[in-house]
Amino acid sequence: MAWIDASFTIEAKFVDVWCDALLAAGAVSTSVEDAKAGTPEEKPQFGEPGMEEIPLWQNARVSALFAEDTDIFACFAAIAANLHQSPPKPTLSRVEEENWVRLTQAQFDPIRISERLWIVPSWHIAPDPTALNIMLDPGMAFGTGSHPTTRLCLEWLEREVRPGMSLLDYGCGSGILAIAAGKLGALPVAGLDIDPQAVLAARANAANNRGDIRFTETPESLLPEYDLVVANILANPLRLLAPALIKRVRPGGKLALSGLLLEQAEDIASLYVPWISFAQSDTREGWVCLSGTKRDKK
Repeated sequence: MAWIDASFTIEAKFVDVWCDALLAAGAVSTSVEDAKAGTPEEKPQFGEPGMEEIPLWQNARVSALFAEDTDIFACFAAIAANLHQSPPKPTLSRVEEENWVRLTQAQFDPIRISERLWIVPSWHIAPDPTALNIMLDPGMAFGTGSHPTTRLCLEWLEREVRPGMSLLDYGCGSGILAIAAGKLGALPVAGLDIDPQAVLAARANAANNRGDIRFTETPESLLPEYDLVVANILANPLRLLAPALIKRVRPGGKLALSGLLLEQAEDIASLYVPWISFAQSDTREGWVCLSGTKRDKK
C-alpha cells in the first residue's frame, strides 16, 4: 500500500486547528516545521519544563499523510470551508509502503562507550560478549546512549563507580544510567522519574538486563542520601531541583549534572557551589556534564 503526503504552508496560528481537522478527515499523521526550515532564516524551537511557552514561527509547513485513494483537494476544500478560509494549495508526493520496523531498527547500532561498556539494541549481537553490555531498545523514555549528555554521564559513572557504592539516577528516563551503574558494581541503585511511562520503561529495561534496581515515582521511598547522584535532565529542572538534589548526596559523596548547554553551565553551577565543589566540567558537542563533591558537614 502506498500513501500520499500532502504538504502546505499556513500561518502558524492556524496549525492546531488544521492538524485536528486533517486527522478528523482521515489523515493518519501530521507533522509541523518552520516554513523556512533548512534556510538561514529558520528559527529553532527550544523549551523545557518551567519555561514560558515559546511562540511558533510566523508561518509553518504542515505535512499530512493520507491513504493513496483519498481525494486530497476535496478534503482540503471541505476543511477550508468549515474554517471559513481559502483552501491551501498542497504539494503532493507518493510515499511507498516500507517495513518501518526494520528501517527504524537499522538506525540503531551498538554504541561503544568505552573499552568495557557498550549499549546494544536487542536485535543486535553484542560486538564484545565479554564487555558490560547494556541491552536497551529505543522506546518512550529518553536515554538510548546516543545523545552527548547520556554519553558524558556514562563516562562519569565509569570513572566514579566502585563496587558497593549507592547511586541515585534522578530523572531516570529509560534507566540507562542506573542500569550502567549496577553493571559497574553500584549497590543499592535507584532511579526516580515523574513520568510513569518512564518508570515502566526503566523497570522493563532493568529486567532485560537482570538489574536489581528500584525505579519509582515517589521520592519518599528513596534512601535519605547516596554516595553518587546523577541527574541528566535539563537546565530549568536542575535549577528548580537544586535543594532536592543536594539533599540526596551524602557529605563527601559526588554529584553529576547534565542536560546542560555550554552557555547554561555557569548559571546552574552557581546554585550548587555553596554545597558542591565542582572539580570537572566535561563537554561534548556543545553539551556539558558538571561533577563535584559535596562538602562535609561542619
